[in-house]
Amino acid sequence: MSGNGAGRSAGGVDRDQVGEGELTQEQLLYRENILDHYRNPRNRRRVPDATASARGKNPLCGDEIEMFLVVEHGKIADAAFEGKGCAISQASASMLTRKLKGMEAAHALGLGQESMTGMLRIPIGVVRMKCAMLALRTAQDAIRKAGMPVADGAGKQEDDQ
Repeated sequence: MSGNGAGRSAGGVDRDQVGEGELTQEQLLYRENILDHYRNPRNRRRVPDATASARGKNPLCGDEIEMFLVVEHGKIADAAFEGKGCAISQASASMLTRKLKGMEAAHALGLGQESMTGMLRIPIGVVRMKCAMLALRTAQDAIRKAGMPVADGAGKQEDDQ
């Protein structure tokens, strides 16, 4: 990256940190979507009546997330987050809250790495994968911590960690 800021977006985000390697035209569009979620996060708010909440941190880069879930009759009725960190971690949290709404809590426990990379739709390297997974791991911790009843076999990871 050059020192003149050419790799930075209007929002001050280093575009080179969002996606790794050469990107296709389609992936460039998804990168813009990630940057939009970072600059204009959906569901970034505290939920005072959350039935499940947890904090997560990525000590390698300092990303922090707090997830808030309202679970009613085994379904996630509301999902929100607060946090700070890189574009990948914050955009992932924003996208995940939208995906979780209406989902069975037990199904959310079964989501994994493929679910998150499928949402982001850009190549994510090993180092940045921890950023991408932080919101999901934190939401799953919230569900477990709240002691939500889960049917036998539910919550088994459907895809890679």
